[in-house]
Amino acid sequence: MSRSGGGLEAEEVDLARTPLRELNAELHALGDDDRRRWRVLNPRGAHAVAAGIDAPVEVEIDGHAGYYCAGMNKRATVRVRGNSGVGLAENIMSGTVIVEGNASQSAGATGHGGLVLIRGNASARCGISMKGVDIVVQGSVGHLSAFMAQKGRLVVCGDAGEALGDSIYEARLYVRGEVESLGADCVEKEMRDEHLAELRDLLQRAEVEDCSPEDFRRYGSARRLYNYEIDDAGTY
Repeated sequence: MSRSGGGLEAEEVDLARTPLRELNAELHALGDDDRRRWRVLNPRGAHAVAAGIDAPVEVEIDGHAGYYCAGMNKRATVRVRGNSGVGLAENIMSGTVIVEGNASQSAGATGHGGLVLIRGNASARCGISMKGVDIVVQGSVGHLSAFMAQKGRLVVCGDAGEALGDSIYEARLYVRGEVESLGADCVEKEMRDEHLAELRDLLQRAEVEDCSPEDFRRYGSARRLYNYEIDDAGTY
C-alpha cells in the first residue's frame, strides 16, 4: 500500500501489487477517526472488493469490480468507476454504494438500509428480497426485479423486465419507462402527493436531474398473497 500524503488525500491501494485480502483487512480494521478516503487501483474484476466495511469512509474503486462488491456495507460510501458483477451491495445496512456503469444480477439483494445508485443498467433480480434499502437505477432493470421485496424503494428511470415485483410485500416501486409484465400480486397503484414527494427526495439524493417524479408510475402489493386462499392457488 502507498500513502499519498496527509490531510484529505486518499490512501491508494494497487491490487496489482497488494493482495485483496490485505486491502479488506485494512478496511475492516478502520475506526471512526481513521483515514477517511481510499482509492483502489487495478481491481480487474476482483470479487468482494470493499466488502464488510463498518466505518464512515469513502472508497473509490478505479475500474470494474466482480462479485459482491461492497457487500454488507455499513456507513461507508463506495464508488465503482466501472461495472460491477453479481450481488453488488448485497445485504447493505447503511451508507451509499454507487456504480458509474452497469450492475449484474441481484444488485442490492436483501439490503436493509442505505442507498444503492446504479448510473447504467441493472440485470435480473435487482432488489431481490430487499428489506429497507433504497435503490435508484438510472437505466433499466431485468426480469424478476424486486422479487419478494419486503421493504424499501426501487426507482427505475428506464424500463423494467418481466415479472416485476413478483410476490412483493410492502416495498414501493417507481418506474419511468415500460414494464414488460408484473409478477404475482404486484399491481399499479395511485401516485399520490406523498409518493411524488418521496420520489423527488430520492432523485435528489441520487443526483438524478433529468427525471421528473410526474413521469413515473408506482407499483406495489395487492396483498392477496398475505394469507393462503385455495381459490388463489394458481397464483402461488
